[in-house]
Amino acid sequence: MADVSEYRRIVREVIGKHAEERPATGDVLVESVFDEAKGHYELVYSGWDRQRRIHGHVLHLDLRGDKVWIEYDGTADGVANELVEAGIPKDRIVLAFKPPDIRPYTGFASN
Repeated sequence: MADVSEYRRIVREVIGKHAEERPATGDVLVESVFDEAKGHYELVYSGWDRQRRIHGHVLHLDLRGDKVWIEYDGTADGVANELVEAGIPKDRIVLAFKPPDIRPYTGFASN
């Protein structure tokens, strides 16, 4: 059985690393949002870049059972590979942003 508490730690660490990166322009707040009880982990940007409102997810990951579901990944290099490098096996990571019929061909878990 997978060590979900270790996955939780890794997810928090990876999101924390991305939270240290600031947008190049604008007055943008970078927020890490963790709901440990329900297994939700998000990185959100909110603020202003001149007259343009900035608000949205950069990352959204969920822990469901013994797997990490990547619901949204707005990073340049892809958070899935960071999770693997940090110790989460590919068969425990679901690329939920991919259609279900494509997931078996991604090299990661299908569901």
